[in-house]
Amino acid sequence: MKLMYSPGACSLGIHVLLEEIGKPYEAEAVNLRQPPAERALTALNPKSKVPTLVRDDGTVLTEYPAIAYWLAGSNPAAKLFPADLEAQVRTLEATEFCVSTLHMQGFSRMFAARRAEPAEAEAMTALGRDIVLRALERMSGVLGSQDWVMGSYSIADSALFYCTNWAGAFGIDLPANLAAHYARMRTRPAVAAVLAAEGLS
Repeated sequence: MKLMYSPGACSLGIHVLLEEIGKPYEAEAVNLRQPPAERALTALNPKSKVPTLVRDDGTVLTEYPAIAYWLAGSNPAAKLFPADLEAQVRTLEATEFCVSTLHMQGFSRMFAARRAEPAEAEAMTALGRDIVLRALERMSGVLGSQDWVMGSYSIADSALFYCTNWAGAFGIDLPANLAAHYARMRTRPAVAAVLAAEGLS
């Protein structure tokens, strides 16, 4: 397998899952500052974004939830996805909320504001920050007093981690239980290895 990633981007979570699984894989960094037409990634994934996973048979998977679900389903020994149907849908629900709301609606606005004109940047940042804060409170409620989002470690934890990893860059304080989750994630050998590999440790 080969992961196309950008250091510190949402692909961080998929990188963590690959390391958790423990099977051989390659990881190739993509420069997202390049125009899409100039990225080697675009030939593999016309969406020209990360994460992009090239499987051993040469087929390509895109989109975080799909890649995470496939990795968990094709590597059951890693126990990254629960067996119970209700727990499965709740895992997907939490994963998708992190990706579609916390990331895409919240943090993406704040990242985009850094490149916007000052007149637009303030409003974009304010809206993004409000969405992030409300989404973090929601995930804080989902996590509760558990160590892991679903009670046992799963793909949802990797999605939450890549989002909470961005909080400090925007001066956002995590709710206490999410801060503890973030610290707990960083102690996992797989996470530490990926942070080092991406130059983030």
